[in-house]
Amino acid sequence: MEVIFIKDLKGQGKRNEIKNIKDGYANFLIKGGYVKPANDGNLKRQQNIVAHEEEAEQLKIENAKKLKKELEKLVLEFKVRAGASDKVFGTISSKSISEELKKQHFDINKKDIEIENAISSLGFHNVKIILHKNVFANLKINVSKEWVYERKNNAT
Repeated sequence: MEVIFIKDLKGQGKRNEIKNIKDGYANFLIKGGYVKPANDGNLKRQQNIVAHEEEAEQLKIENAKKLKKELEKLVLEFKVRAGASDKVFGTISSKSISEELKKQHFDINKKDIEIENAISSLGFHNVKIILHKNVFANLKINVSKEWVYERKNNAT
């Protein structure tokens, strides 16, 4: 029997795949909600679903590319406390980058921010942001020293 897979089934078939399988097993999979019989009506519906999903995927990619252009123009500024030798206290995390992006009206999940080396020094750093499985943005981050008035202890 020829069937259309509705869901991925490990070792058998992937979603939207059309395959020929034994009748008894096909009936079992139909009852389980994994496949539909590959008749004319189901084939047409499946083609419409696949076309709609591809269109939606293209729209997601286009939106991700637009967002990439906007993010790559941006430079995030972080003011941090640093010691006398410009050693930064702590690091800039993906969570703090995500929060700063939210302030700039970009909704980026912290899980989509990849930091190769911990940002624990002053200066400019690049961070990779995953916008789509095929679209990545490079965000520039500037870490500068927060000016703190230090009172010298004049013990005479």
